[in-house]
Amino acid sequence: MKLIVAIIQPSRLEAVKAALTDVEVFRLTVMDCQGFGRQKGQTDAFRGREFSVNLLRKVQLQIAVNEEFVEPTINAIIKGGRTGERGEIGDGKIFVLPLDDCIRIRTGERGNEAI
Repeated sequence: MKLIVAIIQPSRLEAVKAALTDVEVFRLTVMDCQGFGRQKGQTDAFRGREFSVNLLRKVQLQIAVNEEFVEPTINAIIKGGRTGERGEIGDGKIFVLPLDDCIRIRTGERGNEAI
């Protein structure tokens, strides 16, 4: 089992959800978050003064999958999250973490069956 954490642009969320549905991944958690990488924020103007916005709005996805769904899930996130054909700075990151256990609260099932 793996926990896939992806940070993507908010505008790409619907495309990523559609790509995940195509590979039969239907369960995910979505959270609003802020951060920056190579973009290092952006400069804006308000009432004639420039100010720096240090954090950019992003969306974080958390998806628990069994081993056979890891690569299809990663490929779906890349397909839906990439801006244009080659992508752009700020499209996001995907992290794949080991998942020791999963427990379904309703039934008490554990492991692969709980996902």
